[in-house]
Amino acid sequence: MLLEVKKIEKNFGTRAILKQGSLELRTGETVGIFGRNGAGKSTLMKILFGTMRANASSLYIDSIPFNPSTNIAGKLIAYLPQHSFLPRGLKVRDLIPLIISDGERQNQVFYSPGVASFDNQRIGSLSLGILKYLEFLLLAYLDHPFLMLDEPFSMIDPLYHEIIKKVILSLRASKGILVTDHYYDTVWDVTTRNYVLVDGSLSLIKAKDDLSTYGYLPGRK
Repeated sequence: MLLEVKKIEKNFGTRAILKQGSLELRTGETVGIFGRNGAGKSTLMKILFGTMRANASSLYIDSIPFNPSTNIAGKLIAYLPQHSFLPRGLKVRDLIPLIISDGERQNQVFYSPGVASFDNQRIGSLSLGILKYLEFLLLAYLDHPFLMLDEPFSMIDPLYHEIIKKVILSLRASKGILVTDHYYDTVWDVTTRNYVLVDGSLSLIKAKDDLSTYGYLPGRK
């Protein structure tokens, strides 16, 4: 499947966050987006997921016009936001079957590294890092063809970074994945193509040095 963003614009007052942004995301690839805080990375994901409206947009899936507000019902896009979305009162072991109906996919979460150590705890008692790890696993193993990850490595124990990377790489054959995080080296390890978002515009980059060229990283001497 192919998700196309041919034009997307978003303004907050007089400030243009996204200007005629365009990108493509196919199942079978992982695309990284880099940019400073406030550049519009989360805004782009929220618009694609349907929780924020663009001022203008031309979106397509397999060349068919796509209305983001219908994507949840259509089970097209799963989205990991920066802020937690799980009910705090449920135990982890009771929540997993509510999110994932397929037994095999449930087991992929239950038997992921570390889950057995907290599956009897309530969501509200988990540390921020463990909670983010659980949310990542729950969304990763849904059957949605597209997965958007907003800072999946942030606030998480570095020991889990390698696990998350392995899951992302294992999903590449069946999903199109869009990921952004300030752990740029970690993101680069799992992506097949990368963009940098500067002044509202998306630019394709070929090498890590381009992150300095576009001002995301300090220039290297």
